[in-house]
Amino acid sequence: MFFAFLIFCTLAADTPSPLSGQICLDKDGFSCNAIDGIWGAKSERAQELRQSTRQSFGPYGNLFRIEAVTQADLDALVAIPKEPADKAKLPHMGYESIKEMFAERGHLSPRGLERLNPGIDWSHVAVGTKLVIPDFPSIEENLAAGDPLKQKKSKRPLAEVVKVSLSKFEITVWGTNGTCLALFPCSIAKDKAKRPQAGELRVVTKIPHPNYTYTPDFVPKGRKASKHILMDGPNNPVGVAWIGLSLPTYGIHGTPKPETIGSAESHGCFRLSNWNVARLYALVKIGTKVVIEP
Repeated sequence: MFFAFLIFCTLAADTPSPLSGQICLDKDGFSCNAIDGIWGAKSERAQELRQSTRQSFGPYGNLFRIEAVTQADLDALVAIPKEPADKAKLPHMGYESIKEMFAERGHLSPRGLERLNPGIDWSHVAVGTKLVIPDFPSIEENLAAGDPLKQKKSKRPLAEVVKVSLSKFEITVWGTNGTCLALFPCSIAKDKAKRPQAGELRVVTKIPHPNYTYTPDFVPKGRKASKHILMDGPNNPVGVAWIGLSLPTYGIHGTPKPETIGSAESHGCFRLSNWNVARLYALVKIGTKVVIEP
């Protein structure tokens, strides 16, 4: 069955399909968020915006890679407790399962990962288990590319302006001559009063692997708020990267819940999937213009 699936993967690289289409769009920088092989509104928007730019795209190389689960992968798993005080005791807020880990590596939804790997018992994944995922650079590679010294030496185009659309739930990245470099679906504040006014901001900080200070939303009268520092990791509330904006307390960051991207459910900041915030981190620098649009 695995060999038959490899043949399917090979054909997918040459035959148009929702799955291969989503992967190619993502490789070009136009994300539908989590790849699942189901063509929907986010895929259509990514395709529409890519077609509107005059860039040349591809070649794509291999769309998939086979990766074996290692002992290091299993050792890195953690159980995330519910209470903030208990979360603060963790040295790292890593992945809770191999499914979660490999879905993020492949920019996949959990269901998309399952479809690519039929027959896997996800509750008992052993060392050496071979999994097929779309072939993308790692989150770490993109975070490393966002280092200011590496950005100066690289020929990779950087963002001239980042546009955040509150109505479209998306972030677009624009280079020189009005070239669109990337599209990332995002989430915005659920409370309309917490959404920033339309206008121009700037990137003022870039922090890879941030920690997070938890403060409860509600504190009973007469009691002091209990703050807890949650350590870095993909399951940290702000994900793998923080891009701070010139509006105090506001930023663009990752999330441990990529399935929520594309909705109004954040506390105020702009959320991206971890793999997309890492890619945005590589494209912006301190001082990059960020335009908030209605």
